[in-house]
Amino acid sequence: MDYYNHVIETMKRPELDVLVENRIQHTIRYAYKHSPFYRKWFDRNGINPSDIHSHEDLRELPLISGGLIRENQPPITPGFEFKSIPWNDVYTIHETSGTSGVPKSFFLTWDDWQRYAEKYARAFVSQNFGEGDRVVICASYGMNVGANTMTLGAHKINMSIIPEGKCSFPIRIIQNYQPTGIVGSVFKLLRLAKRMKSSGLDPKESSIKRLIAGGESFPEESRKYLEELWDVPVYNTYGSTEGTMCGECRMKSGLHVPEDLVHLDVYDPQLKDFVNDGECGRIVLTTLLPEGGKTGNLLINYDTDDTTTVVSREKCSCGRTHMKIMNPQREAETVYVGGFPFNKVDVEQGVFQRDNMEYLTGEYEAFLYGDEEETTLRVSMECENSPNCDVGSIENNFLETFLKFKPGLRQAHSDGTFNIIFNFTEPEGLEFYKISGRPKRLVDRR
Repeated sequence: MDYYNHVIETMKRPELDVLVENRIQHTIRYAYKHSPFYRKWFDRNGINPSDIHSHEDLRELPLISGGLIRENQPPITPGFEFKSIPWNDVYTIHETSGTSGVPKSFFLTWDDWQRYAEKYARAFVSQNFGEGDRVVICASYGMNVGANTMTLGAHKINMSIIPEGKCSFPIRIIQNYQPTGIVGSVFKLLRLAKRMKSSGLDPKESSIKRLIAGGESFPEESRKYLEELWDVPVYNTYGSTEGTMCGECRMKSGLHVPEDLVHLDVYDPQLKDFVNDGECGRIVLTTLLPEGGKTGNLLINYDTDDTTTVVSREKCSCGRTHMKIMNPQREAETVYVGGFPFNKVDVEQGVFQRDNMEYLTGEYEAFLYGDEEETTLRVSMECENSPNCDVGSIENNFLETFLKFKPGLRQAHSDGTFNIIFNFTEPEGLEFYKISGRPKRLVDRR
């Protein structure tokens, strides 16, 4: 199987644009009729839903933030103002992780589930998964929607799922069931490889044929190292409870956006305007409903707080015509020093330089200290064997990579107003090992 939905995924750009505009119009009408929030929002902003016809019209509408969703649900309001169906039509209730505040509530119909699952099914097929594959899911089956809809997506292409939920499962799962793929974050897959080796099973000689890394952004360096450890391709996915679900195809040249199901735009808050393809900005998404479709929650011009760049709207070498975006990064994982930004991914890129990985496990954490006059970044890295760790080489590799494309930070480092110091630990010597929950890799302690 080359495509899950051949007609839609290979639709020519003019036809796809017409389909998207038709769905924008239906979605806007649906929002005004069924969503308490949007009905008041349109009226308050003097917007006539019948005037919204196209992508350009959509861009003229105000943006919606996660904070606004929280302000329109209990305990702030008596009801859930973004819910757009009666309670008896709600199939499941979900919440976001709440890592950036109070969890946002979302309500899905069975049709929503089908659309979410189709997005994952398309991504799976584009990554060469299909009938006969057995995939371990190392993602939560709780209130987050990802693992559940991945499982339904797998069903659509006759793929078997091993629903572990965590990557701490016994190694016998791989030995007994011979899975052909695993879905998990980069670090979960790194730790699993280490556990397999300690149990006498080389990941390169296992049944695994491909990996899907999702749940957090990562640099190309950590992907390449993971591919080296497992000797299989590693594909990227980006998904959210809000319904993004973008997947990288086998070409690994950007993540395809399912444009018929979600409209994605890129906005620069500094410019207070949408940006051109090739420029970085925040992901703004809009739910797209087919004619006659229903949804439990819809979002119009929703600012995700994640950043990306549109790579291309041209036909991909895989044959798909839907736009591609770069690996998104979380705005919450971006910090500023002297007005110059850097992200957790930038730190991770410095850690995962290939020469460094002769000595490091890949586990790291970074902390910012100081004030407006002088800031210090302390990067702690875990060594496989501390006495043999070539710290000088690692430090030089990190600095060269981290500062290479950041002239502002490079100048501040040269001036002494931005210091970078290093700390090297034994295995499990980092601070996050003492704290439950997902590690926070870049922490601003200023």
